[in-house]
Amino acid sequence: MNKITYRLFIVLIVLAMGACVPAPTLPAPSFDVNQLNTIIAQTVAAAVTMSMVPSSAISSTPTPTFTSTFTPTLSPTALVLSTSTPPIPIISVSVSTNCRSGPGRVYTYRGALLVGEVAQVLAGEPTGRFWYIPNPDSPGEFCWVWGQYATIIGNTVGLPVYTPPPTPSPTFTPVPTVTGTPGAAIQISYSSTDTCSGMWWVEFTLKNIGNVDLRSINVVVFDSDSHETVSNLTDGFRDRDGCSSSPKKDVLSPGSSTTVSAPAFSYNPGGHEIELTATVCSQTGQTGLCSTRKIEFIP
Repeated sequence: MNKITYRLFIVLIVLAMGACVPAPTLPAPSFDVNQLNTIIAQTVAAAVTMSMVPSSAISSTPTPTFTSTFTPTLSPTALVLSTSTPPIPIISVSVSTNCRSGPGRVYTYRGALLVGEVAQVLAGEPTGRFWYIPNPDSPGEFCWVWGQYATIIGNTVGLPVYTPPPTPSPTFTPVPTVTGTPGAAIQISYSSTDTCSGMWWVEFTLKNIGNVDLRSINVVVFDSDSHETVSNLTDGFRDRDGCSSSPKKDVLSPGSSTTVSAPAFSYNPGGHEIELTATVCSQTGQTGLCSTRKIEFIP
């Protein structure tokens, strides 16, 4: 506030105060001009102070500070795929194994893959149990070898899968019917496989085609896969049905048939090449007139 305005303001206050004073019957009040100036200055300063909002008093919402948690994505390392050609599969065996015209014992023998020999694997078959290779014993020919004792080095995934050739029709030599002089004669054929309490055995059908009664039987079963042999000699003929046994048949008369259970293995021979030999005699204890027959099959 400049001096002129300030003095004018004082004069106005004094005049206003004088207008309020009654007739000069009372003595005029005495006052200190400096004190009045101080009061006016304090009043003006207070008015100016209240009209101003200090910057420190302004309430403001603080701007939040965000901390970035973004993690840059790393580009994956490219995988390098090998383009090398897988090695040609080569087969060897730990036990000398026959090589046949088809995948199974029913096919014609062609040769053998012996221990220490190797051959290239050319193809497989749907079951994955046999391999098609060049015949080790006849160059230019090919045959099937069983994979039970085989070790293959190399990748067989891309090999072709061949359909096995038709199973050769079995040829049977008819057994003549014995007439006149008494004689023993039998026919046998594989029937099924049975099991009980961790034991497995094959069953076969036995038919008496001779002209004498049969009373005893000796059965020998050879597993060419595991090279195990089981045998049993009994008087009479018995069929085990699982864990139950049917009544033993003491005599097998001419023209009649029965099912006989072979001695048991301690493992499942399913899929193995089995050779079964049965010798049947007219008297107990494998005496009298006897007849022997042998069959081969895969249960």
